Amino acid sequence: MHFDTYLQTTLDHLDASRVKEAMSYSLFAGGKRVRPQLAIAAMEAYGKDPQQIYPFAAALEMIHTYSLIHDDLPAMDDDTLRRGKPTCHVAFDEATAILAGDALLSEAFYQVTLCHCDDRQKVALIKLLSLYSGANGMVLGQILDMEGERGDLTAAQLERIHENKTGRLLTIPFLAAAVLCEREADLPIWEEIGKRLGLSFQIQDDILDVTSSSAVLGKNINSDEENHKTTYVTLLGLTQAKALAAAYYEEATNLLHTLAIDPKPLLQVFEALAHRSF
Repeated sequence: MHFDTYLQTTLDHLDASRVKEAMSYSLFAGGKRVRPQLAIAAMEAYGKDPQQIYPFAAALEMIHTYSLIHDDLPAMDDDTLRRGKPTCHVAFDEATAILAGDALLSEAFYQVTLCHCDDRQKVALIKLLSLYSGANGMVLGQILDMEGERGDLTAAQLERIHENKTGRLLTIPFLAAAVLCEREADLPIWEEIGKRLGLSFQIQDDILDVTSSSAVLGKNINSDEENHKTTYVTLLGLTQAKALAAAYYEEATNLLHTLAIDPKPLLQVFEALAHRSF
């Protein structure tokens, strides 16, 4: 079964409601599915059946989608376009969008309970999902990002924001695969790989926001520039930002080769991310 086929079934158990419609609208709107791709490729790198991680990969996509729904709200970034469609609060309303995000967060933890693994591993996966998506992870990055809009940021401050806001959810696919494959000794290396991958991914986002278009990216762009927000491009300039993104990807790739895995499945995903245009 392909992962997208699995994902399409994940909300089937919910009663019909406007909230379910809003959840489906955002979760099934497309997107790159980067986090599930990384999780699946990590399982393949370990030589295991990737379907074993499908529920956790779905949980990651739900967490990511809920964060986008809330990020787009008027109280946050006030964006009107996401994945080429009106944002959730525009297509429905603000209250429904908030509830849809809340419900996707809850459903993510339900998905983890469906993983085919022992109870010890399920507890470890739930703990990872809580830590990396919560107030010491993605949510921390979000509040630091909001606070950072009040003034200029240093390179160290910007790095801390994006290690959490972007990097945490790009690290957790590797950690989950290591847990499911009983390779917990690899976790420190995966942490370093995820950190570098997340920073490079974010720098690319900053670059694309000034070099691409809303039609290509499927979202509002240039709002950072209009709001005088510090990004890697405003801090370093376009040329240096591109060089730094490439350097982080190279470091992540080099670290990948230090693990006792088949790196090819992950290298394919890394290569696609390094050359993405949206």
